[in-house]
Parts: sequence; C-alpha cells; structure tokens
Amino acid sequence: MSKQLQEAARRLAASKNILVLTGAGISADSGIPTFRGKDGLWNNRRGEELASIDLLLEDPKLAWQWYDAMRVLIAKNKPNPGHLALAALEKMRPDLALTTQNIDGYHSDAGSRRVFELHGNFWRLRCMACGKMDENRQAPIKELPPKCACGGLLRPDIVLYGEQLPVEALEGAFARARESDFCLVVGTSCVVYPAALLPQAAKRNGAFLLEVNPENTQLSEYADMTINGTAAAVLPKLVHALQS
Repeated sequence: MSKQLQEAARRLAASKNILVLTGAGISADSGIPTFRGKDGLWNNRRGEELASIDLLLEDPKLAWQWYDAMRVLIAKNKPNPGHLALAALEKMRPDLALTTQNIDGYHSDAGSRRVFELHGNFWRLRCMACGKMDENRQAPIKELPPKCACGGLLRPDIVLYGEQLPVEALEGAFARARESDFCLVVGTSCVVYPAALLPQAAKRNGAFLLEVNPENTQLSEYADMTINGTAAAVLPKLVHALQS
C-alpha cells in the first residue's frame, strides 16, 4: 500500500465531517462517456447542443433520441468499484455527504443514500405542462418524445445547458462544504461552476483536500494531496486502508 493512501486514510479516519464531490470521471469505468472532446459527439453533434434547453424546445424528438440513447447506455452498464467504495464508506462514516455532477443515478444504485444530485437524474421524468414527476426506468422508451397523461411533454429531470441548478441541492452541498474537515474530489476537472467552488469552500473551512483523478487538474494546485488513478482503482484501496 502506498504512503499516499496510508496518509489519506489516516486523515480520513481523523475527520468528523466528510464531503465527497464526484464528476464524470467516476462513471468512465462504467462505460459512460465524459462528453468532453471526442466523447461529446453523438451523430456529429456536441453534447452541449444535445443537452440544451433550446434543442428540447425546438426539436423535442431529436433531443429525446439522444436522451433515450443515453438512458439505454446507462441501463446497459452498472456502478463500478468506485461507486461501490463510496457507498461502503458512507456505511462506515455516517457523517459523509456525497455531491455529484453526474445524472446516471449510479451512486444511488450502488447504495449511497445521502446524495446531492446537482445536475439531476436521468431516471426521473417531469411533465413540462403539469409538473408531475415520476421515476421511469424504461429504456428504450417506446414512443418519442414521451407524453404525460395530461398530454404535456415529458423531459428528464436533469439540468440542461441554459438552465439553473436546483437551489435545494446546491445550498445543501455548500452548507456541507462549509462545515467539512475532509473533502474528497473524484473524477472531475473542476471547470464547471458553481460545483467547482465546493472544494474551495471546504478548503476555506480548513478541510484536508484529497483529489483522485487519472491526471492532474486545475484543482491539483491547491489540493493537499492528489492521487493519480481512476476512481475504480483508487477508492476501494482507500476504503481498505481505512479498515486496516
């Protein structure tokens, strides 16, 4: 076991309030694209265009073809050892709060219970007319675009480009960041705001900041420790070190 992992586990064991922030990188080992660079293309369209509120309003069928393709991909795959390790860590440390920028629902599927979903969840569908919301795991959906019983257009309960983040989840995450003494950032380059400000808020509170990422990011400059590796490879070892 590396000295880095031993020291990270020691710091984690001594902490009282843990904040975890995850990004697209944690789901990469589950086969989910990160949507940056070439991974962001679908039928020669960029992820930023496909996941925009403008496209949903202008061409709901095209938007839903992409949503449905993503839901099928997520359903075909499953949480990886990184997700499972965080769920196991939550059972060990009930003071842990998990904040994610991901919309695949894998953290909940892995067993995590205290999850702030900053960008929503693909499996929840919300009616744009009456506002009714239900979980729907059908993948593929039989008729696109899907309609509510009231006749209104259904949409995934996710934050699209051009929309604001859910206030309740955002405020909850920042409140936790301001009282945390250990912040674990996994699989995110911290370039998407305001989520990128969460580690800074924790750091200002004096939290030990641990980054887990295959490559260094802009966060690495002020992280107390950066462990280069995938979440699926590193996090199970961190949990094992904590148990040792």
